[in-house]
Amino acid sequence: MSARGWFLFALMGVVWGIPYLMIKVAVEAVSPSVVVFTRCALGAVLLLPFAIRQGGFPRTIRRHWRPMLAFACIEIIGPWWTLTDAERHLSSSTAGLLIAGVPIVGVALARFFGATEHLGIRRLTGLTLGLAGVATLTVPHLTGGDARSLAEVLLTVLGYATAPLIAARWLRDIPSLQLTAACLTLAALVYAPAALLTRPAAVPSAEVLTALAALGVICTAVAFVAFLELIREVGPTRATVFTYVNPAVAVAAGAVFLDEPLTPEILAAFALILTGSVLATAAPRSPVTWSTRQTSRADGRVESLRGLPEERPGSTGQGGG
Repeated sequence: MSARGWFLFALMGVVWGIPYLMIKVAVEAVSPSVVVFTRCALGAVLLLPFAIRQGGFPRTIRRHWRPMLAFACIEIIGPWWTLTDAERHLSSSTAGLLIAGVPIVGVALARFFGATEHLGIRRLTGLTLGLAGVATLTVPHLTGGDARSLAEVLLTVLGYATAPLIAARWLRDIPSLQLTAACLTLAALVYAPAALLTRPAAVPSAEVLTALAALGVICTAVAFVAFLELIREVGPTRATVFTYVNPAVAVAAGAVFLDEPLTPEILAAFALILTGSVLATAAPRSPVTWSTRQTSRADGRVESLRGLPEERPGSTGQGGG
């Protein structure tokens, strides 16, 4: 991986490791809809001027509105609300650890997007270990009234694992700023009515306002541009591998700032999910191939429509993947 790729990887490991702490602080005082609206609106306000300045912004939306809508719904509009609502009952550490299963789900979903590689014993073992880690976290909560919250986090995981595949296949040529600004603007508009109806009666504390501001500026505007650039740099599957680091950041932040306990179950789940993710997303020994189809253009020529880019061991995935 290139130096740029490593920088983006390290940046994502931190800026998407702290949102669980920020969400936990904010959702104690304001509704999930207000949290999601605020972070989307702040991100959109910061990025829209730059996206428009690039030129061709309206044309980009007209040409790619369907996959952009799908990406916005699957990556932001749905998952951000379910995750935020879940943290009303789950600790930030538990939420962060469960989200670490994204690479594992991504490996399974990639096969539905055209990947034809053989998983092999190593990667199947990784999937099994990762699922065991998720079970270690979820089973104790099933009898404590948190089944809905767990289901919400798992829906978030599904969305986070699917969205990069959509971005890599159908949105690879759209500038990161334009894609991010358009999706955040749409999400802010969707949540504006609910946020208005559930707005707090009084101005929240400085701590809550700081958490909301950090969510919007650092964990949304900065993070999303970096994430989309990381997808282009290393490919959609490896782009989610930064979630190896996220759980450690989430658990540490929860323990330091919120006094969340580090139980044996959390430590065991962390070890299982981390090991499983590393094994499940390990580079294959042979090139990854993706399904290809052809379509006839209006001028009579045949054009190849490729799926996701190839990912070879040691490849940086450059060229928009």
